[in-house]
Amino acid sequence: MNNPKNNTLTPYPRRQLGGLEVSALGLGCMGMSDFYGPADDTRNLAVLNHAVDIGINFLDTADMYGVGRNEELIAQLLKTRRDEVVLATKFGNVRAADGSFIRVDGSPEYVRAACDASLKRLGVDHIDLYYQHRVDRTVPIEETVGAMQRLVDAGKVRYLGLSEASAITIRRAAYVAPIAAVQSEYSLWTRDMEDEVLPTCRELGIGFVPYSPLGRGFLTGAIRKPGDLSAGDWRHHNPRFQSDSLDQNLALVDAVTALADQHGCTPGQLALAWLLHQAPDIVPIPGTRRIERLDENAKAATIRLSSDELRAIRDLIEASTVVGTRYPQEHMGAVNA
Repeated sequence: MNNPKNNTLTPYPRRQLGGLEVSALGLGCMGMSDFYGPADDTRNLAVLNHAVDIGINFLDTADMYGVGRNEELIAQLLKTRRDEVVLATKFGNVRAADGSFIRVDGSPEYVRAACDASLKRLGVDHIDLYYQHRVDRTVPIEETVGAMQRLVDAGKVRYLGLSEASAITIRRAAYVAPIAAVQSEYSLWTRDMEDEVLPTCRELGIGFVPYSPLGRGFLTGAIRKPGDLSAGDWRHHNPRFQSDSLDQNLALVDAVTALADQHGCTPGQLALAWLLHQAPDIVPIPGTRRIERLDENAKAATIRLSSDELRAIRDLIEASTVVGTRYPQEHMGAVNA
């Protein structure tokens, strides 16, 4: 494994995601407006511009992030750099103005209204990749995807995606319209996608976008105790970050850190490089609000792992026990739906 430095003369690596050409790593923008404590839009806009400057062109947002504020933040970048960005956003999680959750809505009427609202907030005439954020179990997926395809026909959307969809749902959706990408949590400590979803995507030619590829920051080694999280950080409510679970899960982080130290990279870079080696159509979207962390993550795309190194990492994670579900129990019904 090497530990390369950014070279502005070398184009950032690209991958194919459905019919989209995107940077090998994208940028998840959720934390810039929600869930991880106070944020500063000026600093976040600097991070967004720096991402595009170094060749990371794939930006991921959703209408629910900050109840629209995240899309409005990205709109400031898009005013001058729209042609440099592959823009992904999502619909389906409906929140009130105060941020409280109302429902998941996949009705055709809502699909159309949500898209129009996102286009207005983003200040663009089309969305490159439009995901259903969560599957609405009360609406047949065929109806939801049919409405999404009509957005493509109208020129408002270029490509379609699903998030946290089961293998069966993906197959049903792909029968109605081409699906370019499926987005779900996938990392060294969340690998349930490997059982059915990833093989289905591979069979159908659908790209895969891992969100939280750094275990919501845990795999970087920066979080050792609940006190390392700010008071407003939603991870205080995540089962894997509770005191007892956190203590046990640190064993995996420490083992990953030891491997990374041997090879001269950070644990976060090792975690991202491992994901990138799983398949050529996997495009992780780590999030950050710091330019230095963005640069660190970006270097993972040029790290090369040998078959022996990949086997050692696989042996390590298969021998590890991750304690806690990836969401509070009341929210687990919305994943892999």
